[in-house]
Amino acid sequence: MLQRTLLATAMIGASFTTIAGELVIAGRDSSYGQAMQYIVDEYKKENPDAKVTLVQRPNNGLYESIVLSMREKTGNYDVVLMDDTWAPEFMANRWLAPLSEAVVDNDFVKAPFDIGRYPDATGNLYAMPMVGNVAMFAWNRATFESHDLDEPSSWSDVLQAAAKIDAASETSGVVFRGVKGNPIVTGFLPILWGYGADVVGSDGKATLNTPEAKQALETFLAMKQYAPRGVDVYNADEVRDSLQKGTAAMAIEVWPAWVPNLDNPDMSDVVGDMEIMAPPAEVGAPAPMLGIWQLAVPADSNNKQEAEAFLQFATSPAIQKALALEHGMPPTRESVYMDEEVVEKYRWYPQQAKALTTGKARPRIHNWAEVESVLGDFLQMAMMGQMTAEQALNQAQRRIERIIKV
Repeated sequence: MLQRTLLATAMIGASFTTIAGELVIAGRDSSYGQAMQYIVDEYKKENPDAKVTLVQRPNNGLYESIVLSMREKTGNYDVVLMDDTWAPEFMANRWLAPLSEAVVDNDFVKAPFDIGRYPDATGNLYAMPMVGNVAMFAWNRATFESHDLDEPSSWSDVLQAAAKIDAASETSGVVFRGVKGNPIVTGFLPILWGYGADVVGSDGKATLNTPEAKQALETFLAMKQYAPRGVDVYNADEVRDSLQKGTAAMAIEVWPAWVPNLDNPDMSDVVGDMEIMAPPAEVGAPAPMLGIWQLAVPADSNNKQEAEAFLQFATSPAIQKALALEHGMPPTRESVYMDEEVVEKYRWYPQQAKALTTGKARPRIHNWAEVESVLGDFLQMAMMGQMTAEQALNQAQRRIERIIKV
């Protein structure tokens, strides 16, 4: 564990209020829960009189619990951890308390910080970014060099490289998540955006029935022939294992928490070989998908001042660095991404910071979860050959239009 002197040094100049009452925090379980527990423990060290209760729930249960509490104004929670896709609903319903300008810090990467504002990037701040998730693209430089291939700069390059590698070796050209719902959608979105298309346009209307979207999906579907058998049911673990074992040359979607051990010789066969970068783009600039986990204060909290102090502590440079080094959590501060100790452990962090800077959030609509579920169903049906790309997109378009009108 990092020495407390690191934390103490980083806190100089910052003022964190000692809690008078009890702070109740709603957070996730598993690795996110471990990270949040670390924050709570360190906060108690800095505030010996603090009373903090961390409630850990699985992802779906967390959303339901937060919504119920805030909708009914129970005041159960003082701090909530939330996916950035939940934020539009929470902010539009005025369920979150605005944060003071004291928490604004130019060290935060701008794109993930600004999605905490409402109704747009110039509005009031309602959430702070704690986990800087961004979808990256992984490729094996050693494998590419052995096949006389250059770094892919477009999705056409990816498809061509996958075909060449797959035909000339036992290595699969590409791997991705094929499970319906969130996994297959998050794999597809950077490709969709990379062709200049989107699920929902800036006017709030569905925009899937376009030539650009069809091209994107046809490219995605074509990748299956160069992927491992059974990729239709692949999830994060299978993608990670394929990369670490060197059985796949590329992954179209890699989240930071999946790959902290790519250079760990005890767990990886591709130490020093894998490169992590922003996903390619067929047209325009790359559009990495943001998957930010934010901290916010419910409007019905009775401990708003103390809760805001906790948010400042949890997103401070020292805590962000500790979470990266000890828990593999990607930071949201530029200074941590450039920290020598952090970069020594994760050599691709500068590229990750660049991807965060140009990152794109999923559509800022209230019912994204329902839209994502519908799109995921049709994407998988197309992936399994049950319908064409055009049929899948047209049917998804009609269903999503009905959802958005509700």
